[in-house]
Amino acid sequence: MLPATFWQDFGSGPLLQAIDKAVAALPGMPRRLGVGLSGGADSAMLAVHAALFARRAGVELHCMHVHHGLQAPADGWQAHVHDLAQMLRLPCHTRYASVDASGGDGIESAARDARYAALRDLAGLAGLEHVLLAHHRNDQAETVMLRLLRGAGPTGLAAMAPSMQRQGLIYLRPWLDIDRALILQQAQAFADISGWTPVHDPSNADDQYTRAAVRERLVPELNERWPGWQGSLVRHARQSAELREVLDEVAAQDFAHLAPSPDARSFSLAAWRGLSPARQALVLRHWLTRQGLRTPTDARLQDLMRQLRGLHALGHDRQMQVKHGQAWIRCVKGRVCVDIPH
Repeated sequence: MLPATFWQDFGSGPLLQAIDKAVAALPGMPRRLGVGLSGGADSAMLAVHAALFARRAGVELHCMHVHHGLQAPADGWQAHVHDLAQMLRLPCHTRYASVDASGGDGIESAARDARYAALRDLAGLAGLEHVLLAHHRNDQAETVMLRLLRGAGPTGLAAMAPSMQRQGLIYLRPWLDIDRALILQQAQAFADISGWTPVHDPSNADDQYTRAAVRERLVPELNERWPGWQGSLVRHARQSAELREVLDEVAAQDFAHLAPSPDARSFSLAAWRGLSPARQALVLRHWLTRQGLRTPTDARLQDLMRQLRGLHALGHDRQMQVKHGQAWIRCVKGRVCVDIPH
């Protein structure tokens, strides 16, 4: 049980202010919000501070927990998350996600796709249009590092956006400028008050996973030699985001001239071939992002462009199939199409 003074005394600092600022940037105050809650320190503190915000703003808040089933103690995490939600007097919804890593992009990518699909389903059941996510400055710096290593290109280096639309939902990341040390301080303060402590996912420190390898192997060395590296990469992401806005305007104009279908799922191969190579790459990235798909690596993008350029002039080669995440990119009757499973 939380003490009666909790709602007045806890969380009046930058964590709460960042949530208030992110929601205030929306066109209008939503009547209800969702918050992704895995049970770790970051998402738990986001749920706590979002509960404070919602109580003061008169917003209905729903906790959303995705059960991947990838770890043996996951059932216990689910119960622990629901305990926190009950403590905060919030409804909590759980969705079991099936992780299919057969697509060739690895277990991390498959788990991420499954997580977003589960959040979409939960949001639909609860009537939500906006979901808060707990990514912070350290996550953003790691993401920029991974994008650099994977050759994602200048637009991909913008990394995570404070606001992102995906499959009909708007995701808000209010803590991208917040250092994780502050979140952990708040987690300890909350534990002292409530007795509730975050769960620990061992995969976060298992360096067989790419992000964990960056966190466990590279980050300590970078922290020792270049203490300000995270802030520098976050600034780089912000500058790349500004560049991406300009390039998106150019790509949107180019895409509009490719005879796109009404749902933007397909476009003319011949018109695409009329663009310069640089603008061909730019419009493909724009198209895939518009479909809610992640930015392809440079190697994957170059392979896709090579196949599109090598097709029969009328694009009748039905054998061209490129896997991108869970989606398939094909060319049928002179039109480049993307098929996204539901």
